[in-house]
Amino acid sequence: MKLDKSKWNGCPIRYCAEIIADKWTFLILRDLMFRGKNNYNAFLQSSERISTNILADRLSKLEAHGLLNKDQDPANRKQYIYSLSQQGMDLIPIMHSLFQWALDYDDKSFLSQPKLDEMKKDPCSMTDKYKQGQVLVLDPKEI
Repeated sequence: MKLDKSKWNGCPIRYCAEIIADKWTFLILRDLMFRGKNNYNAFLQSSERISTNILADRLSKLEAHGLLNKDQDPANRKQYIYSLSQQGMDLIPIMHSLFQWALDYDDKSFLSQPKLDEMKKDPCSMTDKYKQGQVLVLDPKEI
């Protein structure tokens, strides 16, 4: 997917905003990174209740921009499995920073102390864990 660069004039923040800065994209990334969700139906079951057309659009956009890999599910050839590409994995420490920012400034945001301690200790290790096939599962009650 090609961006119309005339709209952003080389601004890095504008580039990021164009690709990932909407509520649904962040929630899809959260579910991939931290909740172990990796297929269309699993994303639909999130408590935020994303609509099917928005989910399909955001998954396509993330794939087109190189943040997601989309592979046919070997167990069910009618479904696809989504995973983070290297470019997507590079967002894991950024998502950690967003968790921390929300915890610092929003009284309603919550993350269990053991998970918070793990994330604070070495945010980049989360990327390594994901690369090794470990899902960074957080209980939905934790975030």
